[in-house]
Amino acid sequence: MGIDTIWSGDFTKDPGDEEILKIAYKEKRILITLDKDFGELTVFRKLPHCGIIRLVNLSSKEQSRLSAYVLKLHEKELLSGAIATVSINKLRLRLPDE
Repeated sequence: MGIDTIWSGDFTKDPGDEEILKIAYKEKRILITLDKDFGELTVFRKLPHCGIIRLVNLSSKEQSRLSAYVLKLHEKELLSGAIATVSINKLRLRLPDE
């Protein structure tokens, strides 16, 4: 599928959620996470972002498969600031300004 990724585990030290969100926004990257804190930073604190996919209770294999699926179907919405919450049987897409 040819997706350019950066793994935050490669950073020399943990920059924290806000800094990771800033880096993703600056580089126009969709953030994929297991952590609901990123959604809270963007929804309640209104920090800018280029889309977030939050994965809930998925195995590693399911995380990869469903991330690719959501990116394929909703890349445009995500890049415009949508937040997708994904579990094995459910996809919730929160569009910007919702």
